[in-house]
Amino acid sequence: MIEKDIGEKIKALRLENGLTQEELANRCELTKGFISQIERHLTSPSIATLRDILEVLGTTLGEFFREKEEDFFTFTPKDFSVKTDDQHRYTITWIVPNAQKYAMEPIVIDIAPGGESFEDKPHTGEEFGYVLEGEVVVKFGDKSRVVKQGETFYYLTNQSHVIKNQTHRPAKVLWVSTPPMF
Repeated sequence: MIEKDIGEKIKALRLENGLTQEELANRCELTKGFISQIERHLTSPSIATLRDILEVLGTTLGEFFREKEEDFFTFTPKDFSVKTDDQHRYTITWIVPNAQKYAMEPIVIDIAPGGESFEDKPHTGEEFGYVLEGEVVVKFGDKSRVVKQGETFYYLTNQSHVIKNQTHRPAKVLWVSTPPMF
């Protein structure tokens, strides 16, 4: 973190706490001018002074300098990973890289005519699918349901389940699992 970032972050925290420069200075036993100089990148506080300022602002040195994780991402096809299973006649495209570290994992599964996803044994979680193209049969335990283009399916994963394409046209499904499993 460079000096400029320190001043900007202190100012942002001060404003979040509803403090004026003078109020912050008084609580830290500093001058308003010194706080102003820090925020305008004209001077840098010592570590001890920075620690005092951050304490008044309700944070610590560790929290102040910790890099925040992004909470909004976009991905393009160059970020995707693809796996083809010729035996079962499907291709899985992971459309969110490293989704295993998140609460859900979206994939797109393309199933050729006569193909099927792997049969998934019962596990903890939930799954949702949206048929983008074609038609599939979702087999869940001893039940089977036909799900057509534009329709969705949802189930708890407490029984064996598989998605089949029993037509003569390709099928494409956006499939979301939680927790991630693919």
